[in-house]
This record gives sequence, C-alpha cells and structure tokens, in this order.
Amino acid sequence: MPHRGRAPTPTLERLAIYFAVLTDLKRRQAVTISSADVEERTGINAAQFRKDLSYFGEFGRPGIGYGVDELYSAIARILKIEQAQPVLLVGAGNLGSALMGYPALRADSFRIVAAFDNNPGKIGEQLWDLTIRDVAYLIEDNKTCRAKIAIITVPAAAAQDVAEQLVDAGIRNILNFAPVALKLPADVIVRRVDFVQELAVLSFHLPDSNSGR
Repeated sequence: MPHRGRAPTPTLERLAIYFAVLTDLKRRQAVTISSADVEERTGINAAQFRKDLSYFGEFGRPGIGYGVDELYSAIARILKIEQAQPVLLVGAGNLGSALMGYPALRADSFRIVAAFDNNPGKIGEQLWDLTIRDVAYLIEDNKTCRAKIAIITVPAAAAQDVAEQLVDAGIRNILNFAPVALKLPADVIVRRVDFVQELAVLSFHLPDSNSGR
C-alpha cells in the first residue's frame, strides 16, 4: 500500500464510512458489495469510492464487485484497526461518561482502556468497567496502557494542559471535544469535534422565518 502517506484526509474520512458499512454487512453475512451498492448506502458517488480505494491498491473484480470480508480486512489494515486500538479518555463528566458507554465504541475497533479526571468526587468511582483515575497518574498509567490515541472531554480552560500531559505520555493522536484550538507539536494529530459549530452550520440552512416555508 505505497500511497497511504499521500491519501488526503477526506479520503480517510470516507474510508471510515465504508468501514462502517462493511462492518454492518459482515454482521449480516453478506458476501459481496458493488460500488453502486456503496453509493446507495452512503451517498458517496461510486466513482469517488473507486478512486478512494485506488490510493491503496487494486480491489474488486469487474462484474463481481468487492468481497465484503476481503475489503473489510483491507480497510482495517489501512486504518490500522485490524485489532482494537487502546484509547485514553480525560474528563469523566457527562460527555466523557456517555462516550464510555457508547455501544459502537465499546463494540468495534476502539477500546477505552483508562479514564482520568481531576475532580476528587469522581476519582475512584467505577464507570462502566473502569475505575476513574487521578489525571496526575496519566503519564505513569500509559506506560502500561501504551495508548497512542486519546479523547479530551474537559472544559476549555483545562484542555491545553491536558493535551500537553497526553503528549508527554506518548499520545500522538487526539480527539478534542473541548471548544478550544490546541497548540501542540507538529507531529501530533488533533481532530476537533465542536457541536455548537456543527449546529450553527445546520442553522444556516434553516428556511428564513419570513419565507413562508
């Protein structure tokens, strides 16, 4: 798979969508899928689907389509999720607790292996199958967990300090739910999830109140 490093981020985002579709098809014991089927299930153009796969090699057979098991395994290797990836979570409040219990996250390719907080009222509590740890032990604990991915669900004021601790613990990939831009070394990949931003974009598409619609 020689082109992995050159694959644009939107391609990787779409690969994750294809992987979700293939995960469902495997559960249903489907054998093959066509690019037209992918377009119908995802809304992503069939030609775009084929182009996305072309970054990583040749897949499928003309007139037959793509073997579900084969393509599932190939995309899992590309995304490095053929085995469950360990994930740290910092911030065991309402959002963090909800993410820990999110069924798809618990069942599929990622596994939260440790949860941290700085609130004495939360430290030591049992949350799902984990005991919430003091964030002061984050670096030491990750020597055992060996996670490279972390989720931040702390208030904005604490996010930068938490992110720096995560980097010191060996984390190089962060999913940030805090409403703040993090300033981290160039080799650290940060994906930011901002619910308010997404809702604002949706709000823009609402019909005008005086439009009569």
